[in-house]
Amino acid sequence: MHTCPKEIVHYMHERLDGEISSEHDRVLTEHLQTCPDCQRHMDELNRVVYLVGTLQAMPVPAGFTERVMFRLPKPKLKSGVQRWLRRHPILVAAALFMILMSASLLSGYNDRSAFSVTEHPGMIVEGDRVTVPAGQTVKGDIVVTNGDLVIDGKVEGDVTVINGKYMASTANVTGQIEEIDDTFEWLWYTIKDGTKKLFTFE
Repeated sequence: MHTCPKEIVHYMHERLDGEISSEHDRVLTEHLQTCPDCQRHMDELNRVVYLVGTLQAMPVPAGFTERVMFRLPKPKLKSGVQRWLRRHPILVAAALFMILMSASLLSGYNDRSAFSVTEHPGMIVEGDRVTVPAGQTVKGDIVVTNGDLVIDGKVEGDVTVINGKYMASTANVTGQIEEIDDTFEWLWYTIKDGTKKLFTFE
């Protein structure tokens, strides 16, 4: 049987399944007449199919299904909060983003007690007071944090004063003037400034 063509075994299974073609059946019959090993193997397969067909269904003991179901591990009950979180992942992600952004912005708000100013040539810084002297022109935006800004010259850009005072005539500034003293104003300014930096490619 080891030296016989491999398709002979496939033909045997096709015959047992009742799916053999007439050509394959003819080839198998001719081979079985000449090969006693394959004939013996085919007889064994026929016997197995016959024995399996004669087996009777065994009755299931009473309560068998209930005992099996009882032994299966119980599903873990998730709390209502966990189920809600799993069903609404986008809302959870948005809420988490808002919490982290709020924490970041509020930590920045608490750290704004130090004096700072954007550096430009021609500006005079004395303590927490920044002055643009008469006759000087500052090109670019000026941001003063926790200090006062006095403009006697000209500013070609926006002026932002956070927690401080702005003193000048509006004719001396070509851009927007913004004074921020409130938490929400500072928050709005931070969001606007961050967005502007994000979309400005320099």
